[in-house]
Amino acid sequence: MSGPVATDDAAPVPEPADQVEGPVVELSPARRTQVGNLAVRRVLPQRPRRTVGSWCFLDHAGPVAAEPGVSFGIGPHPHMGLQTVTWLLAGELLHLDSLGSEQLIRPGQLNLMTAGHGVSHAEEDPARADEVHAVQLWVAQPSATRDGPAAFEHHAELPRVELDHADGTVLVGDFAGTDSPARRDTAHMGVELALRGARTTVPLRPDDEHALVVLEGRVTVDGVAVEPGVLAYLGRGRDECALATETPTRALLLGGVPFPEPILMWWNFVGRTRQEVSEARRQWSADDGRFGRVHSSLERIGVGAPPWE
Repeated sequence: MSGPVATDDAAPVPEPADQVEGPVVELSPARRTQVGNLAVRRVLPQRPRRTVGSWCFLDHAGPVAAEPGVSFGIGPHPHMGLQTVTWLLAGELLHLDSLGSEQLIRPGQLNLMTAGHGVSHAEEDPARADEVHAVQLWVAQPSATRDGPAAFEHHAELPRVELDHADGTVLVGDFAGTDSPARRDTAHMGVELALRGARTTVPLRPDDEHALVVLEGRVTVDGVAVEPGVLAYLGRGRDECALATETPTRALLLGGVPFPEPILMWWNFVGRTRQEVSEARRQWSADDGRFGRVHSSLERIGVGAPPWE
């Protein structure tokens, strides 16, 4: 379910993150696109907002009923300079990568792959589920680790937090005094909130920027209604945020210190310059070994030259 990022999502030039200093509720509609056979809502990146903390990509797929004979898998493709974070609400996916990892992921479990200098992976659909509902996120790696070795980790269980009228599952980082075991290279956090109605107050870090993405249901923030298909950017300067719901709702709360470096996003790469992205694309096309090989039944995915060539 990874990418790719198109020029409709982010300008093909290195740009710093667009930041808002004070609290806001800024709604930006997702762009509807297609990843393989799966229709997705692309919530991040957007023009002009391409990051929330270190989070730089979010595709929300489903819920959609599975059809006999239709696979939602994505064939082997490369990544660099990012981490993929896979979270399922319904269905199953089989992760395969050039490190030799083979890991089935189910709802409530977390797959996190660190690309570093380069890795490739595929996500196969076992076609055993009646419904598919999934979120794929990317995290931009900082200069200190973005050229480092690739890695993969799977977390079958994640810590949970009890809030008023809500439960939180901490995917990455720390939230309400609870830490996820998942790797993180920057100060960022992600938590899934299961809101049971009425009003829930969630603790936040005033120095961080935050955003909310509703996966199911509807939530009101500062009098603004938020539903699936939009990014609700909350800005900075909040030490808490009140969320009101009338029906059970599931949402992702993302946050972190604003990313300090301008980034260039194109296809499945997060880089800093056009030259390094062009070279990565050429190396993948030449199959020169940088990104390794994935043993998958799905077809290897290629791409043409970037728009600046």
